[in-house]
Amino acid sequence: MQVFCRSTNGNSEVQCCVCGQGFVMFWDRQSRAERAAARREIQEILRNHHRNHPGAAVHPTGGFLVPEWGGPIDCSAADTLGHAPSWEL
Repeated sequence: MQVFCRSTNGNSEVQCCVCGQGFVMFWDRQSRAERAAARREIQEILRNHHRNHPGAAVHPTGGFLVPEWGGPIDCSAADTLGHAPSWEL
C-alpha cells in the first residue's frame, strides 16, 4: 500500500511529532490495522526528515510517498488508487 502525504495548514490526518506540521493523506481504502501501521511508518519518516535535513523547511513541500517511490509521482499507486486529484500532485 502506498500513501501520498501532503502538508497542510488546515485539517490534518497526521502531524509531525517534532514540529507539529500537519499532513493530509491520500490512499485507497484499507483496514483499520493497515492504516494504523501506515501512520506509524509516516511518523517515522517525518522524524527522519528532521534528522536528515537541518533548518525549518525539512518536509517536502510538494508531498511525498510512503513507502518511497523511485518513479514519477503521477505513476504511483497512491495517485491511481488513492484518488489524489491531479492538481494535488
